[in-house]
Parts: sequence; structure tokens; C-alpha cells
Amino acid sequence: MDLSDIDFDGPVTQRGIGVIAPFDLALERELWRWTPLDVSLHLARTPFEPVPVSLRMAELVSERRHVQTATRDVLGVDPEVVAYLCTAGSFIHGLEYESELRRSILEAGAPDAVTTSGALAEAVRALGLRRVSVITPYDADLTDRLVAFLGELGVAVPQCHYLGLGGGIWRVNYRTVAELILAADTPDSEAIFVSCTNLPTYDIVEPLERRLGKPVLTANQLTVWACLGRMGLPMVGPGRWLADVFREESPS
Repeated sequence: MDLSDIDFDGPVTQRGIGVIAPFDLALERELWRWTPLDVSLHLARTPFEPVPVSLRMAELVSERRHVQTATRDVLGVDPEVVAYLCTAGSFIHGLEYESELRRSILEAGAPDAVTTSGALAEAVRALGLRRVSVITPYDADLTDRLVAFLGELGVAVPQCHYLGLGGGIWRVNYRTVAELILAADTPDSEAIFVSCTNLPTYDIVEPLERRLGKPVLTANQLTVWACLGRMGLPMVGPGRWLADVFREESPS
């Protein structure tokens, strides 16, 4: 068979990000939208736990042994960085525990490590934010832990709204999320943070940033872009205020 008229160049050389996701993550498709075509996401999940979204669940999915097992599960495909993709699991015990999570991933063999709340901290510091409104799908107790985490960063929360959901977070529609963001905005809020990697946000970031004239920071965007920055790759997707935050590798 003559193949001279067919272009067999390729496929594009792939670069990898290892992703440690909670067992209930349902937004893989949204994650891929934040990545360039030459980046593959290699997912490992924490073990299933028969508990609702809560403080207890956040503790279970962020246990060191689960995080390290999941890290080892993705190392076989040589990711350049491994991300712990869970906002609550990485803020629940404050900044020191977030650092411990990254150390656990590195100790398990990852070449570099990112967590969702760690990426939030990087963005807050890079943008010099001091007042950030917050929306979450969680209950009051878990939302309070996020407010405390931001407080450790020297950030006040002028407005905070939460949905109180114990599950099915990925089913929340864009209109509900957008309405919460608009309700959480105040004249002195410098940004809005939308917590939870299982909450759909991709298509509403750009129109809401344009309407509010301030950053709308979302969990999946922060996590994926922090990884891309460590890989020296361009950012993909909406979010103009974050465009330069992760371009140079941040210390881990």
C-alpha cells in the first residue's frame, strides 16, 4: 500500500499532569478545557467513602496515605507535576497542612506538586488581594474553614454564600453559580473565589469578570494553571487577571 500521500507526522508529543481527585469528581471534561492540546491529564482517585460532603469527607480524601497511594498510581506515565485537585481537602487544616500535602506528594516521588488551595494562596499573594468574597457549595462548617484559611493569608471575606450541599455538586447549573457570585460581590471585594473542583464554572468566568470588573477565581482554573506554570506552558481558557500569575514557576 502506498502511504506517500498521507501525513503521518505526529501525534503531538504529550506532556503530563498527574491529578489526584476525590472519589466523587465528575468534571473531568471541564479540567481538559483548561489545558493545551499537548497536555494530558492522568487521574487517580481517592477511595470511595460513604459520607456526604462535609468536614469528615474533606479529612478522609486528604489523608496522607491516600494522597501518596494516588501519587504513585500516576507516576508510571511520567507526569511533570502532580496536583491534588480538591479545595476543601487542601484548606481544611490551614496553610501548614496544605504544605504537608505537597510534601507528601513529593515524598511519594512526584517531580513537583500543587494543591488547589495552594494555587489559591499563590494567586492571592501575586495579585495582592486583601478582601475576597467567597461562594461554596458546602455547608456552613466547611465554608468557615475556607474563611479561616484565607484569614491565615491576611485576607478578609466581606461576603460569603454557600449552598449547603451534601452531594451532587457537579449538577449545579451555571445560572445558580452566577447568581451566587453576583450576590457575593461587594464594592470593596477585590475578587470572588468560587470554591470546589466539582462545581462547574468554565463558561461563566469571562462574562462575570467583564460584568464585575474584578477577578473571578475558580478552583479548577487555579489548579490547572498552577501546573501549567510549573511546566512553562501557556495558560488556556478565560480569566484575564490570572493570565500572568503562574507564568513563572513558583517555589514549592
